Amino acid sequence: MASIGEFDPLNTRVPATKIEVTVSCRHLLDMDTFSKSDPVVVLYLQGVGSKEWREFGRTEVIDNTLNPDFVRKFVLDFFFEEKQNLRFDVYNVDTRSCNISKHDFLGQTFCTLGEVIGSVGGRLEKTLSSVPGKRAWHVVSVKVVLTSSTLCTLSPQRSRTITSLAFCFQSTNTSGNTWREQQPIRTRHREQQPIRTRHREQQPIRTRHRARQPIRTRQRATADQRRLKPVGFRLQANELHDFIGEFTTSYRELSRGQNQFNVYEVLNPKKKGRKKKYVNSGTVTLLSFKVESEYTFVDFIRGGTQLNFTVAIDFTASNGSPSQPSSLHYMSPYQMNAYGMALKAVGEVIQDYDSDKLFPAYGFGAKLPPNGNVSHAFPLSGDSGNPNCVGIEGVLQAYFQSLRTVTLYGPTNFAPVINQVANCAAETTDGSQYFVLLMITDGVISDMLQTKEAVVNAASLPMSIIIVGVGPAEFEAMEELDGDEVRVSFKGRLAERDIVQFVPFRDYIDRTGNQVLSMARLAKDVLAEIPDQILSFMKTRGIQPRPGLSCSPLPDLPGHI
Repeated sequence: MASIGEFDPLNTRVPATKIEVTVSCRHLLDMDTFSKSDPVVVLYLQGVGSKEWREFGRTEVIDNTLNPDFVRKFVLDFFFEEKQNLRFDVYNVDTRSCNISKHDFLGQTFCTLGEVIGSVGGRLEKTLSSVPGKRAWHVVSVKVVLTSSTLCTLSPQRSRTITSLAFCFQSTNTSGNTWREQQPIRTRHREQQPIRTRHREQQPIRTRHRARQPIRTRQRATADQRRLKPVGFRLQANELHDFIGEFTTSYRELSRGQNQFNVYEVLNPKKKGRKKKYVNSGTVTLLSFKVESEYTFVDFIRGGTQLNFTVAIDFTASNGSPSQPSSLHYMSPYQMNAYGMALKAVGEVIQDYDSDKLFPAYGFGAKLPPNGNVSHAFPLSGDSGNPNCVGIEGVLQAYFQSLRTVTLYGPTNFAPVINQVANCAAETTDGSQYFVLLMITDGVISDMLQTKEAVVNAASLPMSIIIVGVGPAEFEAMEELDGDEVRVSFKGRLAERDIVQFVPFRDYIDRTGNQVLSMARLAKDVLAEIPDQILSFMKTRGIQPRPGLSCSPLPDLPGHI
C-alpha cells in the first residue's frame, strides 16, 4: 500500500508513527431498486505545493447496507509537523468496473490526519458534501465516522520499552595497549540471532578498567519473547574499530541484574583459532539493568493532552507603515504578507490538537488607543479580559484589524509575552496541557537579558517557543535563544530543557513564488522538535499518558448488515 510520503517532496525522514484509520458510514442513501446500496470509500491524499489529489486506497465493497463498518484499514505515516490533508469519496458500486467514476457518487468529506488523531477518543465524525458540477446522491444527514489507532499501541500484549544496560570491562591485555571508552551506534535485533552492538570511539582512557556508559536498546516485543532472545555484544577499541571480542547472553540473565552469573568472558574467535594459549580478551561485568516504558507523542494526544497555541506578533515601527507596499505588515489584495504566512503555516498544523480552537493572540511594541500607551503584550482581540480568537482565521482577522487601530512603535521586547504564557503554563503541569508560543518578529530583541531569564524559567514548564524572523534583518543574536548548540542560561542557571526554535522565514521561501510550499517548508522545520520537547517534559516529570478516551459505540441502525 502507498504511503503519504511517496509523493510528498518534503518527507525526507522515517515517520515516527504509523496510524490505522478505520471508516464507517451512517444513513447512506438507498440507491438500488431491489436491495440497499453497495458502498465503497476511496481515500485520496493531497500533495504539498501542487495540491494534487492522488488515490491512496479503497475499502472493500460491502453489499446491501446503508450503514457500513469497513474492515479494511488505511495505514498512514504520521508527521506531526505537516498538514496531511485527506479526502474520502463514497460511491455505490453497481458494476464490476475498477473505474470508480462509473459508479454512483454519494458524496465526499475532507479532514486532516491530525484532526483524526486529535479528536476525542480518536474518532472524528464528518458530514458528506457534494462536488459542484458533479451529481451526488447524498443527503445532509449522511455521516462518515473515522477512527484512528496506532500500530504500536501500549498494551500488555505489545509494549514499547527502552532497556538501559551498564557494563564494566576488564582486559587481560598486559601489553600496555590503551582501552578507550566507547558509545554505541546502533543495536539490531533479530529473532534467534545474536545482537551485535558496534561502538564509536569517544575519548582515550589510560586504564584497562572502566565503567561503561549505559547502552540503550529499544525493544518492541512482549516481555516473555524479549527474555528468550539471545543477546550479543561486540567490543571494539579505537576509531578503526579494532575488534576486541564478543560475548552472548540472554535477556532472562540480564534482567537478574548484577550478580556472579552476569560476568562474561569476551572472546575473539580469530585469536582463539590462531593462538593455542589464548583464553579470552577480558571479562565484562553487568553493573545495572533497567527497563523503562517508552511513550510517543501520539500516546499523549490520544490520552487527552491538549496543545494550547498562542501567537505574538511584532508591531514595532521597524516593520514600516502598513499602508506602504514596502512594509512587512502590508496587506496586499493578491497575497498574504510574511506575518500572515508564518502564522497560518504553524497554526493550521497545531490547531488540530486543540479541541476548543480558541487561540490567545497578542501584539507587542505598539502604542494603543486612546492614550497612546506602549504595550508589549496587548490582546489582538481588543478585549483585555479575553485574548482568545476563534480558529486560525480568527487570529488572522484580529491581526489585520489591529493594524488599523494601533500605532507601530517599539522597542522589541519579548519577555512580557513569554512570561504571560508561562504564567498560564504554570497553572497546569499535570500533562493535560502543553503550551506552544509562536513569536513573529522583524528585528533584534531589545530585552535580551530579561528574555533569557524568561526562557530559563519557562524551560521547567509545559511550554515551547517558536520564533520566526521575517524580513531582511540579521538575526545572529536570536541564535543565543535557540539552545541546539549551547543551552540558554541566566546568571549561571542553565535552562532545564531546550524549548526555543528560531528560524528566519527567508530560508524557506520557494523560488518559484509558491506560497503554499513556502509555508509547508517553514512548518515542517519549526514544528519538528515539538513532539520531542513535549516528551522531554513528560519524562522529567514522570508523567505517563492517560488511558485513551473512549467514545460511545456507533448505533446499529436499520439497514446495517
